[in-house]
Amino acid sequence: MDFELNEDQQAILESVQRLLDQNAGPARAIALNKEQRYDDALHQQLEDSGFSSIFHNFAENGKPAGLEAALVVEAIARAGGVVAAGAQILVAPAVSNEPISGPIVMCTEDNLAKPVPLRYGAHAKTLIVLGDSKAYVIPLAAGEMAPVRTSFGYPMGRLVDIDRFQSPEKPGETLSTDAVGTMTNWWRLSLAVEAVGTMDAALQHTVAYLKQRRQFGRTIGSFQAVQHRLSHCAIQLEASRWLVREAAFHGAQREAVAAAAAFALDSADLLFTETHQLSGAVGFTCEFDLHVWSMRLLALRQELNGVAGARRDLVEARWGQRGK
Repeated sequence: MDFELNEDQQAILESVQRLLDQNAGPARAIALNKEQRYDDALHQQLEDSGFSSIFHNFAENGKPAGLEAALVVEAIARAGGVVAAGAQILVAPAVSNEPISGPIVMCTEDNLAKPVPLRYGAHAKTLIVLGDSKAYVIPLAAGEMAPVRTSFGYPMGRLVDIDRFQSPEKPGETLSTDAVGTMTNWWRLSLAVEAVGTMDAALQHTVAYLKQRRQFGRTIGSFQAVQHRLSHCAIQLEASRWLVREAAFHGAQREAVAAAAAFALDSADLLFTETHQLSGAVGFTCEFDLHVWSMRLLALRQELNGVAGARRDLVEARWGQRGK
């Protein structure tokens, strides 16, 4: 993989960034979060501009599609977009050749047995379920998921009629036999991609604050001890970014994805802690934009068993399951 983006990739990044500059950002995310709303306007603009279908468009032309799609998802996360970008742009196209109506919410069969709040659940039109032996797509009707208010920065929802989804004959369409592994890899990759974009924005926001906040007659950012901590965060972020991009470039192979996700989601814990501590008391207030990104890092670390799940998958991919 080349560490320099090619002309197509640069153009994609610049184009999506122009769209996000006009239609996303922390102020918009905060306003939507107060009412637990989904950004339908941004979702539609991403579709109309072709970003939601970038995976299929590149694949149809015989080109690798993962990295370009990942760059778009990373940019949306960095801008604080309130759209199900990971599911819509990375996971759904990887498991189905047919378009899947969004917003999309994803869960495991365990999540159905013990319903937990799901990102974008209350606004989703489609549920993709990952099981041990199969994955399936279920259209959702209005009211099948109830909104759940949280502090995670995402609009969340929980299934209302659990029995409907626990019946032996699951509603919806069963995906191909290899969809379980494919969905696991791309879902885990999407979490890592979103974590990278979110960490990037949280760190940029913190650095900007430390450059103007003064204490003892100097800006806080001028103290060497603070710079050391910021440097550590920057190293973890950049390492995460390139591990994730390499995994996307190579088509979300299991071992590469597990390694990237384990590192990125572990780094997310460090970034959460450091950005809040370095921002001081104001960093824990809703008036300070940091929470737009930092609280999302906590939510991303919960899905697919988080860091522990990625590490377990890495061990199994590299050395095989126990007893084999």
